[in-house]
Amino acid sequence: MGLSYFSGCFRHTSVSSTVNPNEDESGGEFVPIPKFGVFSYDELKAATQGFRYKIGEGGHGSVYKGRLQRGVYVAVKVLLVELESMRGEREFIAEIAALSDIKHENLVTLLGCCVDGAKRLLVYEYMENNCLAHAFLGREQNRMKFNWELRRDISTGIAKGISYLHEEIDPHIVHRDIKGSNILLDQNFTPKLGDFGLSKLFKDDISHISTRVAGTFGQPVVDFHLQYGEQFQVEKVWESYKDNNLLELIDPVLNEEFPKEEAIWFLKVGLLCVQENASLRPGMSSVFNMLKHEIKTESVIISQPGLVCDLMEVKIRQKQSSNFPRSQASDSTATLQARRLATG
Repeated sequence: MGLSYFSGCFRHTSVSSTVNPNEDESGGEFVPIPKFGVFSYDELKAATQGFRYKIGEGGHGSVYKGRLQRGVYVAVKVLLVELESMRGEREFIAEIAALSDIKHENLVTLLGCCVDGAKRLLVYEYMENNCLAHAFLGREQNRMKFNWELRRDISTGIAKGISYLHEEIDPHIVHRDIKGSNILLDQNFTPKLGDFGLSKLFKDDISHISTRVAGTFGQPVVDFHLQYGEQFQVEKVWESYKDNNLLELIDPVLNEEFPKEEAIWFLKVGLLCVQENASLRPGMSSVFNMLKHEIKTESVIISQPGLVCDLMEVKIRQKQSSNFPRSQASDSTATLQARRLATG
């Protein structure tokens, strides 16, 4: 097993046009990634051939493949938000410029932006192998068979990138939306975290921007080593952990060609990151060191994940509801309706 898995999975079409975003990226002279720039809307429209080749879509907008006149391949994100929720033009560009200064081997580089009336676009470096959600969790015909070494490298790489955002830069950046579609893969399958810092582009008083961290590192780590179709079943992982049988969950695609102790280790680290009590979750630098085996986890006590607690509460309520006498339920409903009518 090895990188032979990946040959032929993603084709690159060679086209003679100098601006066709599907032209072969592997040939020709090396073109350096440009520094931060403010692009015109017409320039990005031409680069993407009228936003023709969509390569991704998320809560903030759609992403299109493009090729600038200078020969650089880019990913252009068209933000789909109300203009009233965005910062002013100068503030917006200033925030983008600041984000573009954040450079790390496991973070997607932000190259620039476009402000044209109500339009807001972001320009990122292009990632040849799309995202983890597409390459690993997507449709069967698009999925790649990742060997253990690559899974390990991607997990540790993303932990390193998040650790940099959380602990090394000032001010710190909390991603808030860590998921497979925001973990991008370059031509060498180096993982890079995208969409970090986007909350800075919105006004501080916008109510729909949640202060809660929507995604955690633990969920992708757990998902990444499970059998396809078993993702997002934290409850099942927790039950297997309690039964001391985590190996039953490991993706059979690996054909048992993986270090069993390390696989169990990674799943335990993932569970540590989704504990209900946030104060018990390790910091990202500790997570990275755990995955690199520089911190041992044998003696660490793992408490129940928050998602499992939520599911248990739902199940209890459903059971109580099913056991509740129908006549009492009707009486309670009638009483509630009477109260509502009485209070107007």
